[in-house]
Amino acid sequence: MNLEALGGAAAIALGSTLLFVLVARTWQTLSSTLGGSTRFPNNIMVEAAQRFRDQLDHLTRLQTVYLSAALVFSVIFATALLLRPQDLFGGLPGWQLIVILAVPGLVLVYGGYRLFEVARERRQVAFFRDASMAIGHGLQSLTSNQNRVFHDVLCGSTHIDNIVAGLHGIYAVYVIANRPGKDKRVRLSGDELAFAPGKVSMSLTEFGKTSEQFARACRKHLQHDIRVRSVIAVPGWEIDAQASDSYLVVNERSLAMIKGWKDQKDFLMNEDVDAIHKLLTRRCTRFTSSK
Repeated sequence: MNLEALGGAAAIALGSTLLFVLVARTWQTLSSTLGGSTRFPNNIMVEAAQRFRDQLDHLTRLQTVYLSAALVFSVIFATALLLRPQDLFGGLPGWQLIVILAVPGLVLVYGGYRLFEVARERRQVAFFRDASMAIGHGLQSLTSNQNRVFHDVLCGSTHIDNIVAGLHGIYAVYVIANRPGKDKRVRLSGDELAFAPGKVSMSLTEFGKTSEQFARACRKHLQHDIRVRSVIAVPGWEIDAQASDSYLVVNERSLAMIKGWKDQKDFLMNEDVDAIHKLLTRRCTRFTSSK
């Protein structure tokens, strides 16, 4: 085995693999574009953790392309060695042959790195998905008093993970998916949430701003004042202090506490509830019409 044979086989395999990746990614893009419609656009809603499900599907397809590309390269490289590829590069000096071999080597290293990063990101997104689904599905137990639960509600440039809207008020439920360690305690202090108190803290201010932004949209829609309460869900954690004037902290087992966190100003009329439900339905339809 000499440099001419290895360089020729690597060049043929790399060119074929790049063509395969181009075709595969083009097909995936077209499939995603064409698959964004349905004949029932008003009846299919966004589900719990929908954006994480979509992101996980995207990463899975990307991982499949990388793994398939590695297989294509290996098969074509092995096959090309049997076809005497040295005839293509027999007259080249040694340093050029080394460069020809180095390029596929660098591409393989980069491909391995990207495959590792995609696998790591898939693991993280899968955790976000499971945490969001646990909260989203748990909220279905609150569907009394004309309550309805809406998921992944677009609000400006961000999303509200879940919104519960009914006669007793409107609650924006945000999911914070952090992996708990040995110390699973979390404590609410003002507008900050302390995980394993004294170790990691995060501000809740942005969640409050998003809730107020949605409240303004509701006021504009209803033509009168309305309040949207902010609920912070931390699945997998045990809560030390969990309520303030601005926030309520729950986990997947204490979602029922949302029912008791209200006062007279939160109550809505039947016509208000219907109008909010229609507003949220428009925001949470998943597909466009294919007609």
